[in-house]
Amino acid sequence: MRLQTEREQVVEYCRKLGASGLSPGTSGNVSVFDAATGLMAISPSSMDYVLLGAADVVVMDLSAAVAEGARRPSTEAGMHLACYRARPDIGAVVHTHSPQATTLAVLGWDLPAVHYMLGLSGEATLRCAPYHQFGSAELAAAAVDTMGAGYACLLQNHGVLAAGPDIGHAWALAEQIEYCAGLYLRARAMGEPRILDDEQMAAVIARFSAYLAQR
Repeated sequence: MRLQTEREQVVEYCRKLGASGLSPGTSGNVSVFDAATGLMAISPSSMDYVLLGAADVVVMDLSAAVAEGARRPSTEAGMHLACYRARPDIGAVVHTHSPQATTLAVLGWDLPAVHYMLGLSGEATLRCAPYHQFGSAELAAAAVDTMGAGYACLLQNHGVLAAGPDIGHAWALAEQIEYCAGLYLRARAMGEPRILDDEQMAAVIARFSAYLAQR
């Protein structure tokens, strides 16, 4: 089986999507990229993640051709592939419809630095990409453009794109985005939240970057 380790990681984190509440049903998707072979392992479309096995995970190359797997790849395969084509530092992508972050996306709001853990994204502000239909080339391009040099963005009226050098980082970032979005929404409901400034966030991002370099 090609990319067995990566396929097993996709299974593990797809199951965590539902258990964590970050995505209802089969709405989220996960991929892991192997730079040595230029192949991506990605969750299949419309399959109950409780039933998912490594053989169900689809392997694709960067041209979007299926290299192995009998199932249809996720409808958002193009968005995942766009990340890997544009950013050699990205090794995994987690796409969620997490409720609090998606609430911000429905409002079309960016997520400011309400908590220092947002620095895990590599940016002081998590920007919201404009709406495009799910699974479209336009959405993939908008997501990569909005993500910029960071590792994440919100997707208007859709959800969250979180990436990282490995699946552990991408998953942790997806969790922290949801946590920070919840803080921001609750703070906005009660008053005006204090936002960390660019200098404060630059120091946080530098520390996170140094930590990642030592892993």
